[in-house]
Amino acid sequence: MPLLIAGSIATDHLMSFGGKFADSLVVEQLDKISLSFLVDDLEIRRGGVAANMTFGLGRLGLSPVLVGAAGEDFADYRSWLERHGVDCSEVRISETKHTARFVCTTDPTGAQIASFYPGAMSEARLIELAPIVARVGAPDYVLIGADDPDGMLRHTEECRQRGYPFIADPSQQLAFSGGELIRDLIDGAAYLFSNEYESAMIEQKTGWSADEVLSRVGVQVTTLGKDGVRVQAAGSEPLVVRAAADVTAVEPTGVGDAFRSGFLAALSWGLGHERACQVGCVLAAYVVETVGTQEYSFTPAEFVARVVRSYGDEAGAEVSQHLS
Repeated sequence: MPLLIAGSIATDHLMSFGGKFADSLVVEQLDKISLSFLVDDLEIRRGGVAANMTFGLGRLGLSPVLVGAAGEDFADYRSWLERHGVDCSEVRISETKHTARFVCTTDPTGAQIASFYPGAMSEARLIELAPIVARVGAPDYVLIGADDPDGMLRHTEECRQRGYPFIADPSQQLAFSGGELIRDLIDGAAYLFSNEYESAMIEQKTGWSADEVLSRVGVQVTTLGKDGVRVQAAGSEPLVVRAAADVTAVEPTGVGDAFRSGFLAALSWGLGHERACQVGCVLAAYVVETVGTQEYSFTPAEFVARVVRSYGDEAGAEVSQHLS
């Protein structure tokens, strides 16, 4: 059965400025600010949480269905994803808006000036899941990632009404969401994904304790950065899995999306939570070692070898059965 991955589709336009932004600011004139910076380079990277996750699933041999909204400028990005095993047939193409875009300029001190244009992402609220399921079949899971808030809520409510098992992964939208919306997005989820900071934010904004959150979802999966990942369900002892070994970190963007891809792939293969965490951590290691969220590559043999180095022969043997 298929995996439906709903969430943002975006491109990142990243530029570097050789000077310091601070040198161009006149404090007494900030109410009349008008600045322009000559940048040294431009990198255009593929992004968006749903696109990142479907790419990772495709790299592991699955054929996930991407559910999201993009503009007519999506053609090249679509081709890239389809070449890597992603079903893009259900991406809604806006007739009036461009694909969501993040534009950021960074100076040598790490200071940034950035803008985010949601564009076509706002049309995610117009996507219905039932026609997609009619075409591809009943889903193993519908992952609902960061996207247009109304779209996230619509997908969540439809999953409840139609009985589709869903995974809540609000991530970046947590900071901009109130407690009522967050409660609506996670209540009844088969899995809840977050990092440690996001877990604390969920508790703070919803007013639910950690135990109450666990009582509302099937399983809570919390990534712990270099310390690995914790998996917990109500009434059971937490499972903590260490991160992959021998990781040389270069760029953290997209690491969480890659972990989710590996975790979901292992679930689809019928593996348990420990193996799912291990596959997720190894895939995340590939992302953190590259610049860009979809620039990594590996052969099945290379991936299995890395699982063996990090988690042993038994783990490698189980994973190798599912990679061709």
